[in-house]
Amino acid sequence: MADGKPTNRTDVDQALLGHSTYRGLGEQRLSPAEEKFERGRRTVGLWLAPLVAIVFLALPLDIPGHQQTLGGILLGVIVLWITEAVPIPIGGLIGVAFIVILNVVPPDAALRPFGSSTIFTFIGAFILAQAMLKHGLARRFAFRILALPRVGSSTTGVIVAFGGITCVLSAFVSNTATVAMLLPTALGILGVIAKLLQDRGLVAADFDPLRLRVGAAIMLMLAYGASVGGLLTPVGTPPNLIGRGLIEEATGERISFAQWTATALPICALMFVALAVVLLLLNRPEIRRIEGVADYVAGERAAMGPLSRAEKNTLIAFGVTVTLWIVPGIVALVAGNDSDVYAVISDRLDEGIVAVLGASLLYLLPTDWRRREFTLRWRDAAEIDWGTILLFGTGIIFGSLLASTGLAKTLGETASDALGLSSVVPITIFAVVLAIVVSETTSNTASAAVVVPIVIPIAVAAGVDPFVPALAATFAASFGFMLPVSTPQNAVVYGSGVVPITKMIRSGISFDVLGAVLILLGLPVMVALVGIGG
Repeated sequence: MADGKPTNRTDVDQALLGHSTYRGLGEQRLSPAEEKFERGRRTVGLWLAPLVAIVFLALPLDIPGHQQTLGGILLGVIVLWITEAVPIPIGGLIGVAFIVILNVVPPDAALRPFGSSTIFTFIGAFILAQAMLKHGLARRFAFRILALPRVGSSTTGVIVAFGGITCVLSAFVSNTATVAMLLPTALGILGVIAKLLQDRGLVAADFDPLRLRVGAAIMLMLAYGASVGGLLTPVGTPPNLIGRGLIEEATGERISFAQWTATALPICALMFVALAVVLLLLNRPEIRRIEGVADYVAGERAAMGPLSRAEKNTLIAFGVTVTLWIVPGIVALVAGNDSDVYAVISDRLDEGIVAVLGASLLYLLPTDWRRREFTLRWRDAAEIDWGTILLFGTGIIFGSLLASTGLAKTLGETASDALGLSSVVPITIFAVVLAIVVSETTSNTASAAVVVPIVIPIAVAAGVDPFVPALAATFAASFGFMLPVSTPQNAVVYGSGVVPITKMIRSGISFDVLGAVLILLGLPVMVALVGIGG
């Protein structure tokens, strides 16, 4: 204690900059009850994961052996992910090791997805985020949002406004890119609120800013809001284009850009309202009103002064990256997403390549040329969250194997036969539920590619127009909110260290259910109103 102030006061900026996806019990500030729960959850997982896998492998199932082996391994890994018995990235790597050891696929085939474009999107985006946080640019963006009229005075206003920005951007920029570009700003907003709570004496001096409920709400709004906004246009997310193409091939009915947007807009609006309600109820912010925030923000913005050379360089790299991410969406609006121009541009400006290019600029733009000092040093890149990159890489592996081994198709067809689906309503319900379940353990893109081809023949065999069930499956493929591996955007925000796995599961289940209900009730109505389909 010095000058009446505690010496163990939390350094909020350092806590947010030095985040990690997984922290042991000794690295967190937990109450005795929380510590007891966490210790028990992790201990149970160590025993339950192998038990679940072994029991599933021993069942007398009438499916190919490699599919049953994959299913058993995946169930064991899911238990490890949910219980955090080991660090979540390690849980995935254990599963990948057993995929090869138990001969599901050869090692090269198992590890190939680590070369996915999405992995390089993460690497480039995380390096850009590191620069924005290190040099204070994210903090500037955060203050700019908080200074908006009628936004910065309440935590609800901040969360809803930030979610709205995310939704609009993700309608034209990929969900992953949207979340990657806004993550530093989200952390900046959390940092401002955390410091305000600290300065006003509303939290303990040594509090953990990574455990604030308002932080979880902001981060989950970022991830889930991008998924909702991605449904707005055909180019908002890859599952839209996949489902749209499969529907056109099966029914001969082409959905135009305008028809898709008109159909999706009311559903997305309702989803956004439901999302805000769910997140604010389940992750109730520590304070509702941010009293005096206008004066606080104005004072802090004035104290920051003009942009430094490092901030300007970071802004250039960030601007180039975002511009190149947006260009394919603009071309799709002008020339159509079926045009040759769009195909060429979207192939050349792959989001992973663009992210790596933008990150590379941070090592080319100097801050002190005489000393050969550049915007970032390599050690800054070495400190990015490689755990999230490993985690999502293993998620992609399981997703690709669900499709390539035929396990997802076997599950879908078996469930359909057991349920005896024969009319449009139960088939649509089945399509939505299957797409959401599959997307929980694989990418949204893989979910659409696997589920839509299953749903269409089921509908045709039952004498039902497959248009609505297939479109419902396409929409639902963008769901899957429970786990970090469910979507790239979930993985990105989990990598912030602000969202515990238990909070993601609880919020994700709630929104999965509400979203499924909105799709089932809203989609048939909008299809009829817009006049598409059979």
